[in-house]
Amino acid sequence: MRDIFNFQMRLGSKAISQISVDSTSRDKITHCLLGLHHAYCNPVTREKIFGILEKMHAEQASPSNGRPGMDLWCVFVLGLIRLTCHMDYPSLSFHASTNTLIQQFLGHSEVSLFNPVKYPEQTIRDNLSILTHEAMNEISILIVNEGHKFLGVKEVRLDGKCDSYVLETNVHFPTDLSLAFDAIRKTIELTADIADQLDLPGWRQSVYNEAKAKELFNMARRAKHRKKKDDDAELRKVVEMYIVHSQNMINRARETLSVPIFDANISKKIDYAWNFMVMAELLIDQMRRRILNGETIPHDEKIFSVFEEHTEWISKGKAGKPQELGVRLCILQDQYQFILHHKVMWKLTDEKVGVEMVEMSKMKFPLFNSCSFDKGFHSPYAQEKLKQLLDKVFLPTKGKLNQEAKERESTPEFIAARKAHPAIESAINALEHHGLDRCPDHGKEALERYVALGILARNFQILGKYIAARMLRKIKIDQAKSKSKILKSA
Repeated sequence: MRDIFNFQMRLGSKAISQISVDSTSRDKITHCLLGLHHAYCNPVTREKIFGILEKMHAEQASPSNGRPGMDLWCVFVLGLIRLTCHMDYPSLSFHASTNTLIQQFLGHSEVSLFNPVKYPEQTIRDNLSILTHEAMNEISILIVNEGHKFLGVKEVRLDGKCDSYVLETNVHFPTDLSLAFDAIRKTIELTADIADQLDLPGWRQSVYNEAKAKELFNMARRAKHRKKKDDDAELRKVVEMYIVHSQNMINRARETLSVPIFDANISKKIDYAWNFMVMAELLIDQMRRRILNGETIPHDEKIFSVFEEHTEWISKGKAGKPQELGVRLCILQDQYQFILHHKVMWKLTDEKVGVEMVEMSKMKFPLFNSCSFDKGFHSPYAQEKLKQLLDKVFLPTKGKLNQEAKERESTPEFIAARKAHPAIESAINALEHHGLDRCPDHGKEALERYVALGILARNFQILGKYIAARMLRKIKIDQAKSKSKILKSA
């Protein structure tokens, strides 16, 4: 049972509509809080946000049964602050528990004596996981529309820029030796834990077996570095020992986990252990083929993480980054710097998502009628389809240009759009600076939620930036009027 927001005022607390945010502050949290304050003070937008949060929670749990939890508004605010300030959970816990301004936005008293509310790290971690990327995307559309309304450009044609970059996952550099150790280590840990719970024999020396696996892995790693050009006898010998020990652990784990289990929690843990065993056997086979048999492992068979299985090896040819480990993230930004749409590109490349990005953006924002891309998004299908969807398409053609492409890409309008297109790199840099450079959360669902929160936080920041600029202009005008009155009276 959760409330969306507790409207009952507490002793010493201040209504969110009465909170004052310093528009002259250059701290990165200021613009986000200004945008959040603006959205809350607009009754229509606030009710829509509350409705989306309530619907999101109703799909997960009963709104009327169970223990009361953290207000959904508090969860929402903490999620935005995490991405805005690029905080880890310990930092977010500290600021949520001690920062007066943040506590006011959470609905608490500005005087800690009246309301000593603390937000433990684990509590925040558990509660932020209830947010869904679908709900965050819906709220993002509201904020973009609110931003257009604030700027007075509700009926102006939207011109977009579309590009992608790599969002890194939280993984180490992958080799089959190190990944096999990860899989074996987790297999031993999980199986020993299950055996302990079920009082099964055979895993009393699990700590020793894990240490033995680590020792053999380190021996194989050192032998690989010492290996001479045409002499890999030492490496082959150590890898054979490593494979034998690892296979023994897998066989013992398989025997232990074959016992019928009727406990749901233990069954879930067993499934988790089986997944690591399958990974370990696959990696052992690849080690045997690559090191002992001298084969070359095809790229599509390689594994880059046993924990983040969606991780891809991506080479975009950027200086200083020969390869990146993560997933591609595509964004589409309008001329006012709001992000209209984004997509996590699971196993996709640029030329396959351009049309979808435009279709989804146009569905959300009917006035979107122009977009620029780089060459990576080109395909014959994309060129034809985009012409049907948009009034103006600025998509360069790959390779040698025919006469029609030369004429199209040599027009002043196309050249101007191509020169303006690199401005989207500023949006990508801002997203990376505010948390979307590397995802610390685990799993595909958590990554999508993390991305959606990052995009929403960025749109709040852009809205707040325009609000701050207007407030500063008003301050300067008032100062000029005051100075003029003083001069006249003198």
